Amino acid sequence: MQAILDMVLRHKAGERVGVTSVCSAHPLVIEATLRHALVTEQPIVLIEATSNQVNQDGGYTGMVPADYRDFVQAIAQRVGFPLDRLVLGGDHLGPNAWTAAPAAEALAKAEVMIADYVRAGFRKIHLDCSMSCADDPVPLPEQTIAERAARLCRVAEDAFAGEPLDAPVYVIGTEVPVPGGAAEDLEELAVTTPEAAIATIDMHRDLFRAAGLDSAWDRVIATVVQPGVEFDHDKVVDYRPDRATALSRAIEPVEHLVFEAHSTDYQTPQALAALVRDHYAILKVGPGVTFALREALWALDAIEAETVPVADRADLRTVTLAQMHAEPANWRKYYHATGAALDFQLQYSLSDRIRYYWPDAAIAAAQEKLFANLRQVPPPLALVSQYLPLGYAALRAGQATRDPADLVMAHIAATLDAYHGACFPDA
Repeated sequence: MQAILDMVLRHKAGERVGVTSVCSAHPLVIEATLRHALVTEQPIVLIEATSNQVNQDGGYTGMVPADYRDFVQAIAQRVGFPLDRLVLGGDHLGPNAWTAAPAAEALAKAEVMIADYVRAGFRKIHLDCSMSCADDPVPLPEQTIAERAARLCRVAEDAFAGEPLDAPVYVIGTEVPVPGGAAEDLEELAVTTPEAAIATIDMHRDLFRAAGLDSAWDRVIATVVQPGVEFDHDKVVDYRPDRATALSRAIEPVEHLVFEAHSTDYQTPQALAALVRDHYAILKVGPGVTFALREALWALDAIEAETVPVADRADLRTVTLAQMHAEPANWRKYYHATGAALDFQLQYSLSDRIRYYWPDAAIAAAQEKLFANLRQVPPPLALVSQYLPLGYAALRAGQATRDPADLVMAHIAATLDAYHGACFPDA
């Protein structure tokens, strides 16, 4: 994974450079990411699947790692994005999907998943064992987290059979934000102390070396810490550089490691740029881009309501809410309102649990019908401007057409612009 290693080395040498990690399994988000990278001439694109989305049991997408690889690569080939500039990563790879089981069982499942990811060609591996399983103490001791990470790293190393220059790179850490945003209300977060960050790195290094993983340790590129960045259902905790100055300086003398910033969704462009400057050289975004996707789809639904006869409408929004009420398993533990307040959370929560439902057959069929309707009756410019002003701007600039997929991707690209500006401030 020389491209990722080179980026880290450039950053450690003083360049204000980083990489955006897009964590999504939606085809329009993936295509928008790749098309955006072509336009902005990015040297690499990092796309990651999470352990909840993709695992040996299918995750909530129904895809195993090899399926996800084929899915992303097929989109890349269709849009003309070079595969040698595409890096696949695995996010929160550990027992996260099986925490209801005892640790022994959950870790055994995690080992299978890690091996499957590596064999399928995923080359950036986030070793995340920060969560407690059914028979674990809460919180899990840092020593246990690090020991389990080393165990999974050994599995990954054993599963890799390629050339040395293509060997996986790793991300470690014990203070890992909850995947997909916080479930509780947030006011302010405790920033990881410099002492804790360095102790975590030292502990992992010692355990890796004790396990004979010296070569793998040389490919550990980042550690996850809490810089004071998070979001919940309706609030964003913004990055405040003054609170993380000591933490940022602590990583500077650490050889070949930067910070990986999780939960950067909804941060301002200025905050994202400050994060990269402060050595959070890997910026992860997931719900932020699928929230933009949902915004665009709801806008198209509104355009359809103004241009298509009632009997012919797809009614994507209505269909989606009905399916979410009929199948509440993916949102029940996050949303606790009732009535209209619950419908608001289902649609507009910043944690964007609606993203779990896009693969649903009825919802996917409604989206297809919506797109077909708007291709048959292209939306007037005035309605594009009214409901999708970012898509309208791209359309007027000649960067998009009135095709509904184009308009959705233009809306997503506006979110990606902020990340590109942060990672390539001189571009």
